[in-house]
Amino acid sequence: MTMFNLYGKVALITGSGSGMGRMDALSLASQGAKVILTGRKEGDCDRVAEEIGSQGGESYAYAMDVSKKEQIDVIFDKVMKRFGRIDILVNNAGIFKPKPALDITEAEWDEMLSINLRGQFFCAQRAAKEMKKNNWGRIINISSIASGGAGIGFSGAAHYTASKGGILGMTETLADEWAEYGITVNAIAPGAIDTPMVDAAHMSKKAMQATLAHIPLKRLGKPEEISAAVVFLASEEASYVTGATLYVDGGWLAA
Repeated sequence: MTMFNLYGKVALITGSGSGMGRMDALSLASQGAKVILTGRKEGDCDRVAEEIGSQGGESYAYAMDVSKKEQIDVIFDKVMKRFGRIDILVNNAGIFKPKPALDITEAEWDEMLSINLRGQFFCAQRAAKEMKKNNWGRIINISSIASGGAGIGFSGAAHYTASKGGILGMTETLADEWAEYGITVNAIAPGAIDTPMVDAAHMSKKAMQATLAHIPLKRLGKPEEISAAVVFLASEEASYVTGATLYVDGGWLAA
């Protein structure tokens, strides 16, 4: 028996032009899914689509800003017109712009919550409306270990942790509401992953060493280590998993 078989499934990944989103797209395509790549920079998604095509997969790239609901609806309409269905949603799009809490502006707070939390909700809502037609769906929300409840604060990330903590509460509620439609809703909470977002934070060598000191495995995670969890949660093998948060953090929270 072939496990994690996604042939015939249609998967949409937000923020899939680089980093974890790119690897999620490649991994889902490798398991046979038809992949819809979305991001604010369509050119980046186009390059990932070419990569998937070179490996024999099928994918389509669209520009979509998850902070704008009208854009979400336009792209979902296009997906439904092309395929008539959507089976898997990976809510990966997100930003991380650290700043001391005393200095965060209203605009910066709103931007973080709009992209990281509000965008996930409206993508999940639209996906669920389509998934319930087939009584089957997988929604995977990307949160973070910086999401509260673990007794670990993250200095300079009040707006970020608020958004990521909100994702966990939202995930549990949506899992409860949408189980009757055959839709599972789960979250993945990565630790420190080696992605362009980490690079963009411009961490000093001292800060990086402090981060690694928290991690029993003593290294950053790799995007493919997150995408393996995505493939599992998207598959039939995870059919009895819903409302869960899977921490992929190198042991950070266990230390």
